[in-house]
Amino acid sequence: TMLRARMHQTQHGLGRAMRYMGRPNNQIRLRSLSSATERPRFMLKLGTAVVTRSDECGIALGRLAGIVEQVAELHASGNDVIMVTSGAIGYGKQRLANKGFLSSSPVGSFDDSFVGSLIPQAFAAHGQSGLMSLYEIMFKQYGLSTAQILLHAKDLEDPQKRGRLAETMSDLFKMETVVPIINENDAIVCAEAREGGDLKGIISIEDNDSIAAVAAASMDIRRLVLLSDVDGVYDAPPSEGGKIVKRFGPEPKKHAGNGSNSDLNLNFNGKSRVGRGGMMNKVLAAQYAQSKDVEVVIANGFTPGIVEQAFKQPSPQCGTFFDTKEEVVVKAQGDDVKTAAKKARAAGRVLAGCPFPVRKKILNNLAQLLEESESSILAANALDMEEHKDTLEPTLLSRLSLTKSKLQSLAKGIRQLADEDCLGKVVSVTKIAENLMLKQKTVPIGVLLIIFESRPDALPQICALAIASGNALLLKGGKEAQRSNEILHTLVQRAIDMELGNGAGECVVLVSGRDEVSTLLSMHDVIDLCIPRGSNELVQHIQNNTKIPVMGHADGICHVYIDTNSDLEMALQIIKDSKADYPAACNALETLLLHKDLIVDGRMRAILEMLDREGIVVHVAPKIREEEDNECVALLKDRPTTDNLHHEYGSLDLTLEVVEDVKDAISHIQQHGSEHTEVIVTEDSKTASMFMDGVDSACAFHNASSRFSDGFRFGLGAEVGISTARIHARGPVGIEGLLTTKWVLEGKGHTVESFSKGENIYVHEKLPVQ
Repeated sequence: TMLRARMHQTQHGLGRAMRYMGRPNNQIRLRSLSSATERPRFMLKLGTAVVTRSDECGIALGRLAGIVEQVAELHASGNDVIMVTSGAIGYGKQRLANKGFLSSSPVGSFDDSFVGSLIPQAFAAHGQSGLMSLYEIMFKQYGLSTAQILLHAKDLEDPQKRGRLAETMSDLFKMETVVPIINENDAIVCAEAREGGDLKGIISIEDNDSIAAVAAASMDIRRLVLLSDVDGVYDAPPSEGGKIVKRFGPEPKKHAGNGSNSDLNLNFNGKSRVGRGGMMNKVLAAQYAQSKDVEVVIANGFTPGIVEQAFKQPSPQCGTFFDTKEEVVVKAQGDDVKTAAKKARAAGRVLAGCPFPVRKKILNNLAQLLEESESSILAANALDMEEHKDTLEPTLLSRLSLTKSKLQSLAKGIRQLADEDCLGKVVSVTKIAENLMLKQKTVPIGVLLIIFESRPDALPQICALAIASGNALLLKGGKEAQRSNEILHTLVQRAIDMELGNGAGECVVLVSGRDEVSTLLSMHDVIDLCIPRGSNELVQHIQNNTKIPVMGHADGICHVYIDTNSDLEMALQIIKDSKADYPAACNALETLLLHKDLIVDGRMRAILEMLDREGIVVHVAPKIREEEDNECVALLKDRPTTDNLHHEYGSLDLTLEVVEDVKDAISHIQQHGSEHTEVIVTEDSKTASMFMDGVDSACAFHNASSRFSDGFRFGLGAEVGISTARIHARGPVGIEGLLTTKWVLEGKGHTVESFSKGENIYVHEKLPVQ
């Protein structure tokens, strides 16, 4: 009754709580009691600051109810969840300190001095029952009940008691509708225990963070999440520009910093608003659990949807992650990214110096790993797809998807790259004078920064090209492909380490976050070339925010022109393939140009009928809308119109326009195109030559689909992207686009002075390349 009265007094908190608690039970999928399947186990620790209100008026009902709802959903999706809750002391103290509450008590009001004289154990005894009653009420809304486990620090020091705790939990989990809730028995804890009962010199069990860590290690917990009112572990005080350390690996040298843990001046000074534990306690607890193969996340319990984010597989989307895997995906932030980039340059030089058989073996290792890890890759990709199926546009979702056939094509393309050595090739030989020979040889560009969106299949292609060409590589993939990119990057590093030893994989670095990218874009003294693969907005942003040379294309507005002298069946096949084979690709047809004769001779009708059958939406452009032919008017009636002739749909849509002849088609393309890929369908060779010579694009095709504009289909093995630039590489950029040259001069004591005096003469004779 007192709890309900108190809840009614906090109307604001109660209103928020009821919005969560009012959901009908049938909206949560509860598992059957007869289920005997082994369920993953997770543990969630709630700090006092998360459980209690900041205005010291009791429990933060809305926040706590939201967390309970997320735990119930996690439970309903096939997981067992143990909660470790703080808040008994804080809740009890806040209840007793609230004079409005005590004034209705039979004992009357107590002054502040009386409340201040009470020991913490009294607050805990007063707050514990109310806190557990509240949890029981909240979980009951989802068909769940709670079981309380009170622990003392001494309990976890005893191996037998830890074993009994594990047995008790196993029996509770057999019930399947019970959520166990652990709390330190604060009502009887003594100062000596608070100072630290020591677990074999490993961890001082002195608060709920350490209790959670030791308990998790005893109960086969997959991931422990520690929630408080801090966002994670910082590499420096936030007031001094410190940033969150995203990930700690299982060993000091494997974490998200630039060396060992001591290299980061970690900010452990932050302390919870009302709890006992500080950040140091949390980190020590996390490291202990991590050493026992328990993943740990330190995150902010005030963040909406925090439980879902923290338990996201395979990696959380918040806070600091203490990973149990050795592979490090994200090197660091800020200055640590600079260090990673410099290390990548050094490792890239080692890679470039490797003989071709070694690089060939690395490439074959990668192709084999892609095939052997197919199920794991597709499983990670399926999680990415599931997470973003309701938030990404269909075209982006299509790019995100990985399939068995895509992986097979990737492996085949990578093996093609291993067929021939591209480094050290002599491209020209000149005899400068007698015994003075000048050679031009291929060498790596150096360090490449590749930024790509929603295309996890681009990662192994790019990495293979970098390995084959001896370039170091910094990769930034889209966050929607995080899991896919992580597993693919891990395979790349493994393929390298298999031949060159541990640490050699530092030549290929995967970074995340906008801050890291901004840092990298400022490193024109370390990074030699940036290749963005993505939207027009992405490319323009990169070009406007870096001094690093940028290679790429902003748009993929590809045209297909159907000439009057074209074969209809051929035209239908090319149009269909160019648009429908993969509408989201940058080499897909976006604008279809028809010679005016096709309107009156019936071929336009056949083309439109085919487009309609394929589900391709035709957007009618201005000139063709002005046609007065009755059949044309009828065919285009009720179709959407467009005045934008420079538009990349990336979907089953295209723009339809009419032109007078091939010259008009060329003029249209020059005015509205993006210099990517243009196609002419005609049986007239002169017209075809005029078109291909006239369009100023990276690729010009005669009687072939625009989809052939691809590095693999060109026989390049793979491509790092398609460039519409006019220097260096243009069109699909394969391995040759990632190379530059150096001049090697071999003489026998030659000096310029000897030529000035006439003792030697220049011959400048071009010699055949051997």
